[in-house]
Amino acid sequence: QVQLVESGGGLVQAGGSLRLSCAASGRTVSCDAVGWFRQAPGKEREFVAALSWSAGLTYYAESVKGRFTISRDNAKNTVYLQMNSLKPEDTAIYYCAARDAYYRDYSWTALYKYWGQGTQVTVSS
Repeated sequence: QVQLVESGGGLVQAGGSLRLSCAASGRTVSCDAVGWFRQAPGKEREFVAALSWSAGLTYYAESVKGRFTISRDNAKNTVYLQMNSLKPEDTAIYYCAARDAYYRDYSWTALYKYWGQGTQVTVSS
């Protein structure tokens, strides 16, 4: 089992920045990938970014490329999502997710086994 706890959400003006954190505990040594997803009111949960644990490769949704950066601190078992140049359409609950099995796809929510409780990000115009 892997437990995930997100933090760092809040209210920010358009053009501002936030850094989300995802602290992992439990059987993190078996982790294959960690991803960030978001869900806006009335919309489906969507992929934002992912990091393959062993290779360190990163993947991003087109809507956040060049603005968001996913990274990790192995010593702290923490994954970060640095969000710059935020837009009102980035407003959503952001979830951290992890999985311990390899899949070629990193964007499909169903392939992630462990989920955090989410953290709210609100971008005002």
